[in-house]
Amino acid sequence: MTEQEREREEARRRMAALALESQKKGSNTDWFEEVYARAAGDSDRIPWAKLTAHPMLTDWLTRKAIDGTGKTALVIGCGLGDDAETLAGKGFRVTAFDISPTAIEWCRQRFPDSPVIYLVADLFHLDRSWEKAFDLVFESRTVQALPLDVRDEAIEAIERTVAPAGTLLVITHLRPSENAPEGPPWPLCDRELSRFTELGLQEIERIPFDLREIPQLFLEYRRG
Repeated sequence: MTEQEREREEARRRMAALALESQKKGSNTDWFEEVYARAAGDSDRIPWAKLTAHPMLTDWLTRKAIDGTGKTALVIGCGLGDDAETLAGKGFRVTAFDISPTAIEWCRQRFPDSPVIYLVADLFHLDRSWEKAFDLVFESRTVQALPLDVRDEAIEAIERTVAPAGTLLVITHLRPSENAPEGPPWPLCDRELSRFTELGLQEIERIPFDLREIPQLFLEYRRG
């Protein structure tokens, strides 16, 4: 294991401890700000920060020859902004939010001339003007960072942002059964993912990838 890998593993352990402590205090989301604030500008201390767009997103954009000119996009839990910047580079008018003020300020410092609108927002209390407002919504591993008892609420909040004929992209770890996993993160199961289709979205594509201990999925949904 390299020094960087050891640092990231230690960061994951700290993250899990912060998340569980936050839940004991009655919050499912306060720990995100703690992770970013404690990192003190060092992205290696953010376990999920790669400082590049997710490769499954870039692959989808290339395969589908996506041109976002004149279209809107929303990035859920945008972290340090790389996915949002990639979508903006494809012509989308991008809004990206995170519950962590530190993360959003970090984005603005990294990309001072960006056209992306970076905002502090709470997935469970989104602006009502965002309802069915975005042609493309990108959700990468945010739901899996939330406990199972709020998962349906999170999925419903995300689904409501997808415009008529709009697309939702989801990246998540997948667990094989409905049994509650240890975490965080808490990988999704097929029943939880089926909630997107129950709410009216059609599953277009499902691609398993990174099939190690816990497989990951890339999913494309579309509103009919």
